Amino acid sequence: MNKNDFVRNSLFWVLITVSLIFLFSTSNGISEKTKVLEYSHFIQQIQDKNIQKIVMDGRTFNGIDNTGVKFTVYAPFIDPDIVNKMISQKVRIIAKPPVKPNIVLAFLLNWLPLAVFSGFFAFMLKSGKGGAFSFGKNKAKLSQKNTIKTNFSDVAGIDEAKQEVFEIVDFLRNPEKYQKIGAKIPKGLLMVGPPGTGKTLLAKAIAGESQVPFFSISGSDFVEMFVGVGASRVRDMFEEAKKNSPCIIFIDEIDAVGRHRGGGLGGGHDEREQTLNQMLVEMDGFSDNQGVIIIAATNRPDVLDSALLRPGRFDRQVNVSLPLVKGREDILRVYINKIKTNKEIKIKNLAKGTPGFSGAELANLVNEAALLAASSNKSIVTMEHFEIAKDRVLMGREHQSMAMTEQQKKLTAYHESGHAIVGLLMPDHDPIYKISIIPRGKSLGVTMYLPNDDQVSQTRQQLISRITSIAGGRIAEELIFGTKNVTTGASNDIQVATTIARRMVTQWGLSEKIGPILYDKDSNSGDYGVKKNSRSISEFVNSEIDLEIRKIISECYSSAKLILESNMDLLHSMANMLIIHETLEFSQIDQIVKEFFKDKS
Repeated sequence: MNKNDFVRNSLFWVLITVSLIFLFSTSNGISEKTKVLEYSHFIQQIQDKNIQKIVMDGRTFNGIDNTGVKFTVYAPFIDPDIVNKMISQKVRIIAKPPVKPNIVLAFLLNWLPLAVFSGFFAFMLKSGKGGAFSFGKNKAKLSQKNTIKTNFSDVAGIDEAKQEVFEIVDFLRNPEKYQKIGAKIPKGLLMVGPPGTGKTLLAKAIAGESQVPFFSISGSDFVEMFVGVGASRVRDMFEEAKKNSPCIIFIDEIDAVGRHRGGGLGGGHDEREQTLNQMLVEMDGFSDNQGVIIIAATNRPDVLDSALLRPGRFDRQVNVSLPLVKGREDILRVYINKIKTNKEIKIKNLAKGTPGFSGAELANLVNEAALLAASSNKSIVTMEHFEIAKDRVLMGREHQSMAMTEQQKKLTAYHESGHAIVGLLMPDHDPIYKISIIPRGKSLGVTMYLPNDDQVSQTRQQLISRITSIAGGRIAEELIFGTKNVTTGASNDIQVATTIARRMVTQWGLSEKIGPILYDKDSNSGDYGVKKNSRSISEFVNSEIDLEIRKIISECYSSAKLILESNMDLLHSMANMLIIHETLEFSQIDQIVKEFFKDKS
């Protein structure tokens, strides 16, 4: 039992005890129900000789009348003649001895509630860091030097980023070298990159290599509903950091507090904006923060206030991007060395087969393979486990329990074959990795493509080929089963194709009619549609954009239909193989295509 549980249980039993004492003190000792008589009526009853017995307890009379009914009377004053009246009427009188005051009970009743309340109040003051009423205390977690074991050897795949931050590590190790010639190390370092690329891990490695105290906090920890609390926490954090100088402050997801000012409903009195203002002052104001280096991480640098990014605050930005093949290989090697494997693991092949994976996704891939091996009661992880884990990550987990009818299975086979054949025959399209009609995730089947090399950018032809292959699934359904029997299975295909086409027109300038003009300014929000209510875009331009998107998709559908109509035998052959085997690897697909064109020639 921890301290909090002990205190909570103690307070509970104290409350129970006080309640019992209160109930005991208010009990009058009469278990049966009695009626209360008026004093004047009681006097009349005595005169009428209707009283058998009276038990006198001070000014309280408990008695029984001639009919056996119990009653209670409360005398308004002590009447010395009342006893003589009852004796004259032959009423049995019993007097209770005076009760001696219980000093312990009196003390408990008078002082215990006050003591319990005072104890609870003191507990609330001391509970947590700074107490329950110390809202302005910072919530940063402090890791002392020599306690952080992470170093640069634990961070792989981002060598360029490590080189950029090495100056900070060198300054924290040897500040005299820089101060001797008057050089000033950057006060702030902003790490920018997609989620899971290793920004937080790199910050830990900087602290581990520098061997200095490390404060870590999230941007959301500063902001509360009370105005001024966040600013107070910022001041307290920097004051504590100065006491531990030289040190590192790491603020994760700084965009939670560092967004552009002026957007809040409260204007300059908005809590978030006041917190940001205080952070700006602490980073580069009149106070001297020598030896305190602030490292922040975000995947949304576009929303940060410009005052945060100026020289003197976050002087340097480090781009932590998705790893390329060599980087993925290094990352996989770091995590694979932590599990038991055989010598047949081809790390280079795994790296080539995971384009676009972040460091976190690669770590998850290795863990999935280890889980598969353990669930199969294997002592080591093999390449087969990695391949199955990669399929799970790329395509989703198989739903073996989902029963498909023969008609559904056949329709899915033709749908996926349509994707594959069009993708194979379109120029500059990514190679096919695998086709499957086993239900995975939310889909009944999947056709997976993997590029041979890392792609930094894409050509217009590659995008057109991608949309055309996407259209191949719906076209195959129409050609084989008729337009009346097409299914809703292409809903995700339509969404992806429309998104690519809209980006081509509104963001990437790949439409000759619309031209290289940016019309979609909200590309980072996930909504890739043009804002219809935007005043910067006229209704005419909106109409032209819609027509251009429709034209791109219509032309791709026509191309996909032409390809499949010209290769119907290949479509039937591949669909039949899928129905039999349910999953086709690249080697099997390649063999089907080669035999078809060989027979055709």
